[in-house]
Amino acid sequence: MWEGRKTNVWIQMPARLPPLNALRAFEAAARHLSFRKAAEELHVTPAAISHQIKALEENLGVKLFRRVARGLELTGVAEACLMRLREGFDSLAGAVELIRSRTRVRTITVGAAPSFAGKWLVPRIQRFVTTFPDIDVRIAAGVNFVDGRQDASRPEFNDADIAIRFGTGRYPGFRADKLFSVAATPMCSPRLLLGEHPLRRPADLRHHTLLHDDTIRFDDGGANWKMWLDAAGVDGVDITRGPHFNHASLGLDAAIDGMGVVLSYPVLASADLAAGRLVMPFDLSVPLNVAYYVVCPETSADQPAIAAFRQWIFAQAKAG
Repeated sequence: MWEGRKTNVWIQMPARLPPLNALRAFEAAARHLSFRKAAEELHVTPAAISHQIKALEENLGVKLFRRVARGLELTGVAEACLMRLREGFDSLAGAVELIRSRTRVRTITVGAAPSFAGKWLVPRIQRFVTTFPDIDVRIAAGVNFVDGRQDASRPEFNDADIAIRFGTGRYPGFRADKLFSVAATPMCSPRLLLGEHPLRRPADLRHHTLLHDDTIRFDDGGANWKMWLDAAGVDGVDITRGPHFNHASLGLDAAIDGMGVVLSYPVLASADLAAGRLVMPFDLSVPLNVAYYVVCPETSADQPAIAAFRQWIFAQAKAG
């Protein structure tokens, strides 16, 4: 009959340490070579330091100090262990500070549509981090923050502490404040203002590729080329041609590359317009029935971290 083999498992337990107060008293006295100065640093009496040192010597079975004419002198064994003891106290101090810093940091998750996150929010978020270093920001980009893609009451929306939604502003149960209105206008690379068919009048669009941003449907209040061309009083432009994009940033990037003319939102392209990567060849912008809203649950809108982010993002929108 087979019998299991007995196995001895040895677990090494950490050595029992002397009292921490006694070690602190020794480290301070060794650094100053003075019981009096150590007592001042630790806010105790010199007699208390002397008592702690004596108790430590008895615990360890060694002599740590010698009295000499000029004061105190470390014994060889005390001098040998002092550096390691200081490293230990430094390590403890670092661990405690890490715990304290973790308790000070607050985390908020900010939800936004991918194009808004990439084109507007991310280029500015360092300003928030610099102003509020104790708030850890996580950006969650998703199409569920665009009206018509997903209902606001779905769990995917609730994963964010605060969201910048693109839509109508009707979000029952949530606090929704308009960040800024949205208007649509054609944008293109400055190269398209030159060449064989330069863009000078809206009618010149018939010679160029139209880029279509399908971020939001026209029946939801969004923009399309028919809306803009009707407002411009232009016909004869084939709006059925040209590539379509499901993120506004993709259409803007295609326009930057000179692929064609995109009908999109200058608020998203502000950095590209400022840098000269894009231009608005015409003065006409068509206001939309949708906007960007800062949305969060009513129950958490006044929490310090969320309130700080709300105040910051409205200031950024106002600054442009």
